[in-house]
Amino acid sequence: MSGILESAGTEEAPTGQNRTVRSALLDAALEVFTERGYADAGLAEIAARSGIPVGSLFQHYGGKRGLYLALWEEFREAQERRTAATLTAERGRGVDDPIALFVAGARAYLEGAWDNRRFGRLLVEDDGPTGFDALRRQWDRAWVRRNARLLEVDEKRRAGRVRVRVLTTVIGGAARELGDCGDETEALEIVDEVCGILIHLSAPPG
Repeated sequence: MSGILESAGTEEAPTGQNRTVRSALLDAALEVFTERGYADAGLAEIAARSGIPVGSLFQHYGGKRGLYLALWEEFREAQERRTAATLTAERGRGVDDPIALFVAGARAYLEGAWDNRRFGRLLVEDDGPTGFDALRRQWDRAWVRRNARLLEVDEKRRAGRVRVRVLTTVIGGAARELGDCGDETEALEIVDEVCGILIHLSAPPG
């Protein structure tokens, strides 16, 4: 997904003051997007809440689309780092069973979805910039392929591909539900329930 931010503004890595400005803009954008939806969000309000001039907003992100895609990239990368760290830790403890590793990674992803539920709620609304659905489908396909490798499924077999796609869909659906949870207790109950379902569904037939 290296091309997801092609139109999100300047490409240099943010440092120092730039990082502070970008963080303020993204925090404000997330607030406005979640309150008003992407379509009804205004750049003037985002700039006012961030305390950053509109001109700087355009310089860093190119507009509303760039802000949304930057939030998505931030969310996606945080989820991937969290999952990768969990898998590294599990392997370090000697866990090598593919299903156990897959479920551990799924749990980390779902807990991350709860921690980042504000953006998760925004994703549920399907109210994003033009072309975002295609970018998200591209990432979803890559996610399925990673899960197939983790589960050691032969992707050349249609049945194996379907099984991994179903499992990945279960995780994605549960992540969306977590955005509507009222409290952490309910969220953790959902995570436990889904992990139990994944253990059951992950076992190959026969």
